[in-house]
Amino acid sequence: MDEIQSVLDFLKAGVSPWHAAAESCRRLGEAGYERLSETEPWTLCPGGKYYTTRNGSAVLAFRIPEEPAAALRIALSHSDVPTWRVKNAGIEKAGCVKLQTEGYGGMIMSSWLDRPLTVAGRIVVKNGDRMETRLVYADQDLLVIPSVAIHFDRTVNDGRKWDPQIDLQPVYGPAGCRPFADLLASEAGGIAPEDILTWDLCLAPRQKPVRIGPAGEFFMSPRIDDLECAGTTLLAFLESAGEGGALPVWGMLDNEEVGSSSRQGAQGTFLADTLARVFEALGMTTSERLRVEAASLVLSADNGHAVHPNHPEKSDPENGPLLNGGVVIKHNANQKYTTDALTCAVFEAICRRAGVPVQHFANRADMPGGSTLGNLQGHSLSAPMLDIGLAQLAMHSAVETAGVEDAVYMIRAVRSFYQTRFVLDGEGGCRFVNA
Repeated sequence: MDEIQSVLDFLKAGVSPWHAAAESCRRLGEAGYERLSETEPWTLCPGGKYYTTRNGSAVLAFRIPEEPAAALRIALSHSDVPTWRVKNAGIEKAGCVKLQTEGYGGMIMSSWLDRPLTVAGRIVVKNGDRMETRLVYADQDLLVIPSVAIHFDRTVNDGRKWDPQIDLQPVYGPAGCRPFADLLASEAGGIAPEDILTWDLCLAPRQKPVRIGPAGEFFMSPRIDDLECAGTTLLAFLESAGEGGALPVWGMLDNEEVGSSSRQGAQGTFLADTLARVFEALGMTTSERLRVEAASLVLSADNGHAVHPNHPEKSDPENGPLLNGGVVIKHNANQKYTTDALTCAVFEAICRRAGVPVQHFANRADMPGGSTLGNLQGHSLSAPMLDIGLAQLAMHSAVETAGVEDAVYMIRAVRSFYQTRFVLDGEGGCRFVNA
């Protein structure tokens, strides 16, 4: 129960990528991890616990082993979700004030209609001769994107193509209401509205994570994809110990939903830069670093599609995971996922040791699927990888559904991943130590 509540609290706190990163940093700090700045020198010591951030929306944490590092154990997830980014405020129409937004990522647009929304993210403010970044979250039912009444659109239930420029713009309040900048200034600690210089703000559903089902077997929440993986892998990382020479790394990157092509995304250099500084502190040569990478294993943790009870035909009949069926290993012949035969077998063995059931996901052969951050991170890190996740319904809806037991399975599996001693030999083989 404590583990599940921890995951639900993480989902609740992560109302924007910047808030998800801040919550991760808070938990790392409480666990004794030292914060490192990318702009400052690093002093790393054996047995030390550290974390660093980039853009305020991506986090990497690691522990320096007491003995020489023979491999890396890395679990990666992402902080961003499909949403609407705020471009402008104070747009008046028909006696109402609206915000102007632009879609971020591929969402189910209709799921954003007729539900309480708010704004979350960061603003840049002027403070004397400095510019500062501050997190803001309007903890109130602030906005709505109203549907057009069926009386005005009799064909709405026959299928609808949504125009985000017209149909998906949120109403803020009546004409003459409190200015949006004034509200932001209050949320930022009572600064003057004119001191707000710019912002990175997104819309956030107001629904809190809730357990559903006759015994609370499922849960619903915004941002399950991918903060469920981020929260479970972080908890596993913090709970793990005894790595036996491996250097454990936990990461939550940004911008996966729009291709990861940012400095804080998987196609950026955040992980590579961080590892380079770690290897330098450990006094490793280039040859030693490459040997360590080749013996490593990376988990790309991002949720997958459960078989839909109303539409089982959408799933491959032999590779469709179920809610509460266990951790999902994801496969794709075209390398959208990084799983191969060896990494799959190694992770399955790790899960067996932890008593965690495993499921497999692959798309129907006649239906293209999505991708995730693993194959993109592979451009800058030449380590064996596999893609894993947890089964969920309504992916990319404003509110999604997943299984409670699966969250526990992921924590146990990733904790075992960090703690199990195994050696990849670079030739397609693996040996478990003290099996």
